Amino acid sequence: MKPETNKLVDHLFRTEAGKMTAVLTRLFGFKQYETAEDIVHETIYQALKDWSYNRIPENPTAWLYRVAKNKAIDYLRRENRMAEITSELKPLLKSEYTLQATVHQYFNDNEIADSQLRMMFAACHPAIPEEAQVALVLKTLCGFSVEEIANAFLTGKDTIEKRLYRAKEKIREGNIHLDVPAGSDLQTRLETVLQCIYLLFNEGYNSSTTDTIIRKDLCYEAMRLCILLTENALSNTDETQALMALMCYNASRFDARIDSAGFIVLLQNQDRSKWNKELIQRGHKYLGCASTGGSVSAYHLEAAISSRHCVAENFEQTDWNTIFNLYTVLAERNPSPVVLLNRAIAMSFARGKAVAIEEIKKLTSLQNHYLYNAALGDLYFETGQPQQASLFYLAAIKQTHNPQEQELLKKKLLTTSGTGN
Repeated sequence: MKPETNKLVDHLFRTEAGKMTAVLTRLFGFKQYETAEDIVHETIYQALKDWSYNRIPENPTAWLYRVAKNKAIDYLRRENRMAEITSELKPLLKSEYTLQATVHQYFNDNEIADSQLRMMFAACHPAIPEEAQVALVLKTLCGFSVEEIANAFLTGKDTIEKRLYRAKEKIREGNIHLDVPAGSDLQTRLETVLQCIYLLFNEGYNSSTTDTIIRKDLCYEAMRLCILLTENALSNTDETQALMALMCYNASRFDARIDSAGFIVLLQNQDRSKWNKELIQRGHKYLGCASTGGSVSAYHLEAAISSRHCVAENFEQTDWNTIFNLYTVLAERNPSPVVLLNRAIAMSFARGKAVAIEEIKKLTSLQNHYLYNAALGDLYFETGQPQQASLFYLAAIKQTHNPQEQELLKKKLLTTSGTGN
């Protein structure tokens, strides 16, 4: 198969599979979402096969949607599944004419957006186990592999597979509808939806399973989903606006994070003239809107931290005291190991390296994560302990599978022996 075909199909799976799954699930009903997934997978496979031996169509996305629509129509005809289709659509699917028209209508842009919004909230239904809700959204709507979901949760693939199985069982058993809820039920589900978008962006911002450190397609998909939420009156909350601000701030640094050879550029070495000023201004706008309601969420705090980096003219002028204080408040609300690690790193600039080393050492649950060992390697090197630093760099190199991260850590390892540039 042609490499360019594989790359294109993989990209389209990331960006379009979730949309097609959402539309088909809305057509068939949530209990039939696995059928919707099957049709999408068949469509993707057909693209991979046809495009490998024939010319790639001028509009690959339109080709996918046309094939998916035809497969959906064939399924409805062949299986005679009318009894299982949601009641609101039954009258529209009774005749051949209305069947085709309805399926085509559901693939319009506005209907796709509405279907994705409904799908996100349906997957976060309280009948589905809480730990499985996020995994289901990431798998179904965002095109995550089981391995990527496991990495996002710092857990094993077996655990994620069990969560997905439990979610599917609940869908089969429960009477779950594809609706955007209201009232307190909306707020509960919205928190999970926002967490899914947050994890999707993070995986794109620092990819754990590919050869590239940044997956812009994942980041932009997360931002697109969040924009859908801001455009719906029920889901356009302060938290939604704050998450959008955070993603704008972080996305603004894309072009400065990787050099021309594809290697990672650390924050202190980035050319800030390459930071996207328009995205930073959009971040300011979203954060301003998020601050009008008086509530302060974890997304508000993370966005405020990111904004401090964006407004600093250079690394030396970074307001580390404010960043450390914001991380302290964030850690009180969400004392996760990663948040505590980031707080300790901020502490190293605001309070000193030695005290930060002791804080990181307390995070024993992260000892097998490369970020923990890389951070200790940096701090030991900066405090004049190169031998200790080399031990932690070696451990970090073994713990990451990303080639760019490994290359960066190897360069740091060389500096501990005095042979680095």
